[in-house]
Amino acid sequence: MAPSYAGARAVVLGASGFIGGWVARKLDQAGAETYSIVRDATRVSAPPDRIFEADLEKPDVLDAIFEQIRPCIVFNLAGYGVDPSERDENLLRLERLNALLPRSVCEAMAQWKEPKWPGQHVAHVGSALEYGSAGGDLREDGPAIPTTVYGKTKLRGTQAVTECAKRLGLRAVTARLFTVYGPGEHAGRLLPSLAEAARTLSIVELTAGLQQRDLTYIEDVADGLLSLGLSSAEPGWVVNLATGQLNTVRCFAETAAGVLGIPDGKLKFGAIPTRGEEMRHEPVSIDRFRRITGKISLIGIEEGIRRALNYEC
Repeated sequence: MAPSYAGARAVVLGASGFIGGWVARKLDQAGAETYSIVRDATRVSAPPDRIFEADLEKPDVLDAIFEQIRPCIVFNLAGYGVDPSERDENLLRLERLNALLPRSVCEAMAQWKEPKWPGQHVAHVGSALEYGSAGGDLREDGPAIPTTVYGKTKLRGTQAVTECAKRLGLRAVTARLFTVYGPGEHAGRLLPSLAEAARTLSIVELTAGLQQRDLTYIEDVADGLLSLGLSSAEPGWVVNLATGQLNTVRCFAETAAGVLGIPDGKLKFGAIPTRGEEMRHEPVSIDRFRRITGKISLIGIEEGIRRALNYEC
């Protein structure tokens, strides 16, 4: 029988975040019994009996929660270091949330998972920064050479999921995400900054914008994660979840400016330096994602920007 989320007990770690919130919303729409594990319960909107407050930096905190829920699947979107406000390189927090937590998730699921569930037990979210300086056409079975502390700790988390899947007989998959945008992004990111500039008619200082990115609309990402959760991906596989197409940051900014009606001259490209850790690579390989899910993202950046700007909760 093909797996379905209808009635399935699904846990989302990091449900108060940008991507985690969308995954929880999509699970609800699919009929899942969705549970959110967050640090602050006031940041999520869900029935009180479906929210668990927990400090995920503490070891073994998940055992008691999973024993109570007996999850079918866990989506791990908890992490630290991707948001601009988290660029303090808190090494202990990076280590606990990015490198150690994925192992704890897998070990708790191996003990308390729902045995009759036919899909994946763990859908872990990795990062493009795990590839680091690998360059070229990024493939999951190619090299991963992270150059940042964030990328290095995320890679260790991904490796822990792969190791646990094989050692514990767990169906677990890691989705490597690239540049995700859409409604719900944190202030300070590119699209919210451009939307604010359109309201205030202020000047936006930007890098030269020549770096190329695989820009993926948030609903495509959330839908893709749910598809991976129902897929027959091999235990421990890493899967790129992206569009397979590159656009420059400048192209994205200029497209958004056109949609927003930002006057010419308000975008000051080259006004700030490009960060040294910016990745350079060719198009991302999405063959594995397409093969195991039968899906591919079709939302282009202009349509994605329009959807984001017109979205109503």
